[in-house]
Amino acid sequence: MGDGMKSIAIITARGGSKRIPKKNIKDFCGEPIISYSIRAALESGIFDEVMVSTDSEEIADISKKYGAKVPFLRSEKTSDDYATTSDVIMEVLDEYKKRDIYFDNICCIYPTAPFVTAGKLKTAMELLEDMTIDSVIPVVKFSFPPQRAFVIKDGMLMYRFPEYMSARSQDLEPHFHDCGQFYVCRTNAFEQAGTMVTEKSVPLVVPEEEVQDIDTMSDWNIAEIKYKFLNK
Repeated sequence: MGDGMKSIAIITARGGSKRIPKKNIKDFCGEPIISYSIRAALESGIFDEVMVSTDSEEIADISKKYGAKVPFLRSEKTSDDYATTSDVIMEVLDEYKKRDIYFDNICCIYPTAPFVTAGKLKTAMELLEDMTIDSVIPVVKFSFPPQRAFVIKDGMLMYRFPEYMSARSQDLEPHFHDCGQFYVCRTNAFEQAGTMVTEKSVPLVVPEEEVQDIDTMSDWNIAEIKYKFLNK
């Protein structure tokens, strides 16, 4: 980033988690899962501030232990089930503004993202140096073409898009989805759009083995297997 450009990494870690209790600080391959996000942000060396936004004293204590800052806790408004990630980031930026601290660039990192690395964060932030773009979104290709999807209607199987029924896979346009790991965005673009996915977003394509959505315990177990495989 250019001279005087300030960047913040915001790790969003609410205390409540329904399907996996204490998900954000649960042990993942020997360390609380949030520690991987904190470590990647700190090791990248590109952020003026690495902070955790949480409503939980326990998460705050663990986060500080791993080197993140927790200058304030979340309000009740951004701690309920309906608060979006964007609401949380807006609140964080506002709290810093009250302290007369402003950031040009934001990196939002999920607390359950052990596959985020310092290298990926650096690559994404370097892409932002191109002033024609506003945000970078890590994405992964769908492993099977969605155009060939089946749906079930009244117990019967049918093609969702019959026109692609006999198309060759390599002739179908690849589709991608959000990795659910992190986002980087210019602060002014985020404040205008109200979302990290702006009209000037570019992809950072991540290989499938480095992506695992963690919603259930079986996801968690698969993520640990993938992590051990990648880091052996």
